[in-house]
Amino acid sequence: MAMSKLYVVALFAVLLSGCASQKTPDNNETASLGQAYSARYRSPGDGFEKSSGFIDAQRCRGAGLIGAESAGASKGEFVSNLGVREGEVLSIGDLVEVFVEQDETFTGAYVVGVDGTLRLPFAKPVRAVGRTPAQIEASLAQALVDEQLYDAAPRVSVLLADYAEAEAFVAGAVYEPRQVIIGGANAQTRDVERQRALGAATLTRTLSAALRNAGGVRPDADLSRVRVIRGGQRLEFDIRNAVQGRAFPDPVLISGDRIEVPSLGCFQDSLMVPSSVTAPGVKVFLSNLSETALANAPAAVPDAREMRYGTRFLQAVFGLNCVGGSKLTNANRRAVLFSRNPMTGESIVIEHSLESLLRRADRDEFNPYILPEDAIACYDSSVISVKNLAAVLGVGAAVIYASEN
Repeated sequence: MAMSKLYVVALFAVLLSGCASQKTPDNNETASLGQAYSARYRSPGDGFEKSSGFIDAQRCRGAGLIGAESAGASKGEFVSNLGVREGEVLSIGDLVEVFVEQDETFTGAYVVGVDGTLRLPFAKPVRAVGRTPAQIEASLAQALVDEQLYDAAPRVSVLLADYAEAEAFVAGAVYEPRQVIIGGANAQTRDVERQRALGAATLTRTLSAALRNAGGVRPDADLSRVRVIRGGQRLEFDIRNAVQGRAFPDPVLISGDRIEVPSLGCFQDSLMVPSSVTAPGVKVFLSNLSETALANAPAAVPDAREMRYGTRFLQAVFGLNCVGGSKLTNANRRAVLFSRNPMTGESIVIEHSLESLLRRADRDEFNPYILPEDAIACYDSSVISVKNLAAVLGVGAAVIYASEN
């Protein structure tokens, strides 16, 4: 009878052990060969001597896509880094102050209409969208002459008084390709004294603001040839200096502009830093359900956490309380990273032994960057697993004993 009890308990243990598979997660992308979105998704012990950064760079060079020159940038007006900001071009809804010398009839405040024109009383409309105040001064003066309101063109001065919001469309190698609304001011941010100064400037209706509002550029973006399409005109900007804290061209946008960020098709470590064109932070979904907690909240682990852009896998699992504690019970824990290739939409699951990764001198080669909307889960060590199994087996043996008596 005792042997039969032990047999049943042993069989129960085998069944429980099959509930949690230890099989390495399968992926359509060959992550183990360094051919996933980032080569750092590789697992330690794959026998590669080349660094992950070198593998990613080779993919760029292999495709012939390093820099605008080798990439064969399409024709268009190329703007260098010499001009950090272009002129203050007008957009729909912008407020301007028009001064006609010694003439109170036409002097006043005007708003650029939805048709993109500026209209003075008794004069034909003048195209304003996409032009600077200086460019439309002569047009307004000529409009007054054409309507025979003046024999000779009067002196006209136009000052931009307030920027309106602008609607731009961002596509390509950004995390959230979409329509964005940039610029403008609300009751909390409006500076009345500045408006009374008869002038305006904006730092929120620019190319960099549009990229940030679209989630920031991805690590595969080609920043050497970012395109702004306005009507039939296409401008190309080299904004690589933006991720190095240096001056870069950041033109003022107008409503209807389209921004296209081409992709190099490869992962660039240099773009995984906080900057004016990258994501402001990373939202990571976390799960750490050990024997000491029934949920994330009692363990002081939120379901999601904002992290600095450029955070790596090991930093994230430290924040998740996956590392440390008693070596007897907490050592040899494992963590799983769920990510997605932003170019293809293909999901990928990476599992690492934290203890072995911590002790490797080449840990950085297998320590991927955390991307927006990634998810991380931690598994307990084998010691805790055996302890939990023993607890369950104790209950099972008690049930068997009770059934026989």
